[in-house]
Amino acid sequence: QVQLVESGGGLVQAGGSLRLSCAASGRTFSRYAMGWFRQAPGKEREFVAAISWSGGVTYYSDSVKGRFTISRDNAKNTVYLQMNSLKREDTAVYYCAARGSAIATTLAALYDYWGQGTQVTVSS
Repeated sequence: QVQLVESGGGLVQAGGSLRLSCAASGRTFSRYAMGWFRQAPGKEREFVAAISWSGGVTYYSDSVKGRFTISRDNAKNTVYLQMNSLKREDTAVYYCAARGSAIATTLAALYDYWGQGTQVTVSS
């Protein structure tokens, strides 16, 4: 079992930055690929970024590529999402997810554990 707790969300002006953190319980965090997803009001949950267990492979959605960076610190059981140049359309609840595999994926259905989410609101 892996429990995930996100933090770092909040209200920020367009063009600003936030860093989300996802702290994971369990001693086998380094064996899990991790992902970030988001869900805006009235929309389906969408993929944002993913990272392999080693951190050597990352994926990004086209909408965040070049602005967001996913990283992980296996010693701290934490994955991060650095979000720069935020836009109003980035407003959403952001979820951290863990997959019981070393291989990262963009598919939400392949993740085994999910956090409760953290709200990110970008104002104009």
